[in-house]
Amino acid sequence: MTKTTPSLDGAYALQTPADNAKLYANWAQTYDSDFAARMAYRLPALVASAFAAGFKGHGPVLDVGAGTGLLGQALAASGIGPVDGIDISSEMLAVAQAKGVYRALMQADLTQPLNLHHAPYHGVVSSGTFTHGHVGPEAIAGLLDIAAPSARFVLSVNKGVFTTKGFDVVLNGLAGQITALETQEEAIYADAPDPAHRGDLALIVRFIKA
Repeated sequence: MTKTTPSLDGAYALQTPADNAKLYANWAQTYDSDFAARMAYRLPALVASAFAAGFKGHGPVLDVGAGTGLLGQALAASGIGPVDGIDISSEMLAVAQAKGVYRALMQADLTQPLNLHHAPYHGVVSSGTFTHGHVGPEAIAGLLDIAAPSARFVLSVNKGVFTTKGFDVVLNGLAGQITALETQEEAIYADAPDPAHRGDLALIVRFIKA
């Protein structure tokens, strides 16, 4: 079996859930140092801040695409809990589990219906999952289904896919199901050494379930 090379460009080129699981299985043990620290990855801290301070969110919270637990750590540092996490990669979740900031971690494919024991959630957050080669806007409806009324949502969406993948259309089409929709543009990396991605941008999307 050919081993998938773990890299940002490799992640952006993924096409299927199976592709995602394979790449992140290979990347789990080095993701925090090889990617997050090296690239000065800002999104987990930005999402946590928007949820805790800007949106006055509270638990229980679901971290969607929890990965190695970077967003869970940022939420815990802000006093938010309990936090559960879901991700397609069991290997990434094993790294997150070792950080001790989650109540529960579950392997799940966001392209399929979610059956989560601790639902409904009062908060739903995500950092780095709605991006190139990963999950599209069709998953948002399923996340609304496992959220309580008035639940706070803070999701990062890579700016490069926001319109091309139809996030804008889907979010605007949820009028009546969500309120207080806001987007804020942010740099994904503080000081990325890779010139190809130094200027990458994301939109921090906030809304409340009606």
